[in-house]
Amino acid sequence: MFCASKHIFGRLAPLRATSALPVASSTRPSFFSPRNLRILSQSRQFASVKDLYYQAQKPASSPAEHVKIVEVGPRDGLQNEKVIVPLATKLGLIERLSSTGLRVIEAGSFVAPKWVPQMADSSSILAHLSKHPPQLPTAAHKISYPFLVPNTKGLDAALANPTARPSEIAIFASASEGFSQRNLNCSIEESLARFAPVVSRALDAGVPVRGYISMVIACPYSGPTPPEAVVDVALKLLDMGCYEISLGDTTGVGTPHTVDVLIKALLAAGVPVEKLACHFHDTYGQAIVNCMVGLANGVRVFDSSVAGLGGCPYAKGATGNVSTEDLVYFIHSVGMDTGVDLQRLAEVGAWISDSIGRKNNSKVGPALLAKRPEPATKAEDPASS
Repeated sequence: MFCASKHIFGRLAPLRATSALPVASSTRPSFFSPRNLRILSQSRQFASVKDLYYQAQKPASSPAEHVKIVEVGPRDGLQNEKVIVPLATKLGLIERLSSTGLRVIEAGSFVAPKWVPQMADSSSILAHLSKHPPQLPTAAHKISYPFLVPNTKGLDAALANPTARPSEIAIFASASEGFSQRNLNCSIEESLARFAPVVSRALDAGVPVRGYISMVIACPYSGPTPPEAVVDVALKLLDMGCYEISLGDTTGVGTPHTVDVLIKALLAAGVPVEKLACHFHDTYGQAIVNCMVGLANGVRVFDSSVAGLGGCPYAKGATGNVSTEDLVYFIHSVGMDTGVDLQRLAEVGAWISDSIGRKNNSKVGPALLAKRPEPATKAEDPASS
């Protein structure tokens, strides 16, 4: 059930920024109960949650609305691992993810190795993907493998081999001055000025560009991020030529209220909803319910990381991205489609967790795998006893 402050076995009070958080249910009936929908529909920020209910009630014959998943595990998920992950393991992860039905898999980052040593082999990953593309589920299935590019030097490296170029690149700005100074060593305006030639050159080379904005809710150095600061950066990235803007709740402090306010501010400023993506971290356990708010506001692109891999090396205390397994499970539960084979994805999450010796932070993945039938054992031959 959903709960909030001033809720005592009855009506939900309108949510405020300081109210307790709604708790996402793990089963569709409780989440979509008529009572919850009636209560939520009376709050402006959740008015369109009814649309999710009606989407979930569509007949099976109706075509499901598609939600795009941007898998960031091989880059954002692994970049903060203290022990260098072998190249073969990274390639194995990308190849396994490619077999699940995912269509966008962020594969690496052309950052200076001294800053993010885990990404030092990104050129090798790009070359391998170009020479030995992973086997895809069907002939019609196409996958994009973006690479993060922080500056013109990184772009030079990404475009160095004309036969092995990324299908797209991503740049990252911050909506927080404090984080921009610590992460990029420059102000927000200076960072945008640096990105302008990167975007221009990439587009001239026929490489699409995606823009990330970090600290869209709050920053550990600067405090709460004003929505207008995010709007300003988003509009400038779109003006540069970015085809999509990913809103990063880098420290995972977002709540349904703050996420709703932010998205509505962007839409009110004229940012098309189809240009927006949401990138939530699960530090406070709010990632899935924040994805629900994104869906209710019309967002249909979400970043996630298999097994909940990730964290930010420049944001102390930030934990992993929302788990791809959990996100896919949730999206399918509201009657929408991702094209992803959830069972196979859960197996990939278990594999990479075992491979790098870390806890699987997905809730759904291990639960699904625990339901698998035990392998049949050969009956003992009485004659041999």
